[in-house]
Amino acid sequence: MNRRELLRYSGLTALGTAFPALAQSATLQMGCPVPMSGPFAANGKFADLGAQLAIAQYGNVLGRKLAYVVQDTEGKPATAVRKVQEAIQQGMRFFAGGILSSETLAMGKEIDKAGGILVTTAGADEITGKDCARGMFRWSVPTFGAIAETVRPLIDSLPKAKRWYTITPQYVFGDGMLSAAKAVFKEKGVEHAGNSYHSLTEKEFSGYLTNAMAAQPDVLLLLNFGTQSSDALRQAISFGMNKRMAILVAWASGLEQFEALGPALCEGVYFGAQYWHTVDTPLNRELVKRSQTMFKRNPNYSMAGSYICLKLLIDAMTKAGSVEPKDVIAALEGMQYAGLTGDEQVRKQDHQVIKNYYLLKGKAKAAMKDKDDYMEVVNAGQSFLPPEQTGCKLG
Repeated sequence: MNRRELLRYSGLTALGTAFPALAQSATLQMGCPVPMSGPFAANGKFADLGAQLAIAQYGNVLGRKLAYVVQDTEGKPATAVRKVQEAIQQGMRFFAGGILSSETLAMGKEIDKAGGILVTTAGADEITGKDCARGMFRWSVPTFGAIAETVRPLIDSLPKAKRWYTITPQYVFGDGMLSAAKAVFKEKGVEHAGNSYHSLTEKEFSGYLTNAMAAQPDVLLLLNFGTQSSDALRQAISFGMNKRMAILVAWASGLEQFEALGPALCEGVYFGAQYWHTVDTPLNRELVKRSQTMFKRNPNYSMAGSYICLKLLIDAMTKAGSVEPKDVIAALEGMQYAGLTGDEQVRKQDHQVIKNYYLLKGKAKAAMKDKDDYMEVVNAGQSFLPPEQTGCKLG
């Protein structure tokens, strides 16, 4: 493992030793496997900051110093598996990360096989569905809930919008988003006017948007994520599509994405979000304060997701009175706590956290109360398949 990746720990002095010595020391190492390079590097960068917030807050657990290692997955399943395998060989068993669903599913299996735990923010339904594992937990709402809490309320608020066109990344996350969207279209009696698939490396969306305009939809639904959804949105607005139809980005990166886009591109556009920094809960107010103190900025989704995933692991260790993974798993299952979005609960049957998902709408620049006041919250709610319908069988 590259020594430059080794340590992000507040107040811990230089190591001067390799991992095997650490595994036997009083330091408890946890992994943060996220893309620090490649198309989704921005998400990884902020996830790293979120991990720093959690480690700085706690410092130690059960008498052991806390530290974490960032593993650059590059957003590639094979790389993610290799990085966690290396960490596992050195004795690491606790991980909080995985931004892309494909990498999360791949490394989650490796971590579970080794008797470890991964808490993730990735979205594919399979993570807490047919590919669930005893050692895998998810804080973020899966694709089913993200679509239900964005597409359904938007259809209700735009009764004349009867034709929807989708642009979809061609991998497990995109397929899950598209499948869920089609189900809501059918339920609500709106027409799916067409779909364009694209690869995970795509940056040029003009051809897909031309196809969308030719279909003359009332709503353009972007089912991609991160820089790809931003690139698609920029190009759609350059074509004037926001003047002809409503646009919904169903799974936004939150504040980091809105900062990159700017208010002119966000205005009037709908976004789905796992987290928004203005949500008025005690834990979120505390997180905002800590982020402002450490980084002089409000937390975004990638930061908040990484923070809460590590916090869940640390709180479960405290509850269990143990750092043995099997004890921590038992403590996590069914755990109820005051979370970032309000009261949250880890569902025992499939390891899915039950929490809110948000539908946001971009404000005009003149209506912004401060530099981060990009959005108004249009809807907040919870939609989850019953455990018996997820396909998860934990045994």
